[in-house]
Amino acid sequence: MAERLIFPDAYAAADLLTFSGRASRAGDGAVHLRAAGGTLLVSAAPLVRQGLLDATPTILGLRVLPIDPELECDLVVEGVTLQGAPGEPSAVQLPDSAVEAPLWAQAPIPRGDWRDVGELDAAALSARGQWGMSAVAHALPIDPGEEVVRMVRGRVWSEPDDDLAGLPRGIAFAALTLGFLAERDEPARLRANGRWTRLTLRRGHVLWRGPAHVGMTEVRATGEAAAR
Repeated sequence: MAERLIFPDAYAAADLLTFSGRASRAGDGAVHLRAAGGTLLVSAAPLVRQGLLDATPTILGLRVLPIDPELECDLVVEGVTLQGAPGEPSAVQLPDSAVEAPLWAQAPIPRGDWRDVGELDAAALSARGQWGMSAVAHALPIDPGEEVVRMVRGRVWSEPDDDLAGLPRGIAFAALTLGFLAERDEPARLRANGRWTRLTLRRGHVLWRGPAHVGMTEVRATGEAAAR
């Protein structure tokens, strides 16, 4: 593993540290770093499903940053372990070792062929995210166990929200938690590619992979009925 990540300026380095700090306080706390061709893709999962009975949707946050064009890497670290490099404001110190990549970091996110499917209002995202956090807090009993917390969070954040074009409310939580909603009047563009939906704001992207189609296909007539 490289000892440092070198950025073209101190702003990009600080951006990574801000994102990783926010990510470390949500989800599993892991940050996926992929660098190639002068671009660093930084992703995290503020919401992540844990186990077959967990209804929590896995929702990712993604930032794209400029970086040293000679650097190539693909690793997952704990967000809290990324630190500024002493005396080098344009560098970020990596931990001594990476961690095993979680399942969400192994899913291949489409790189192209995204189609526009509409847009959402940043103010609506903020409002629904804050409403969801309040709903989780009010639904939890005193001293809840981990299983109860997971059940309540899964129910609130997985629910399709009419104010969010029927997408799970967790997309608002991810955008709010990762600091993507700085401008309340900003339109958030929605794009789709297969099962993936991407919400794009100036400060980053939120990605959700919807469930595969389940159930029976339409019944097709055969024989004489088909010929009519």
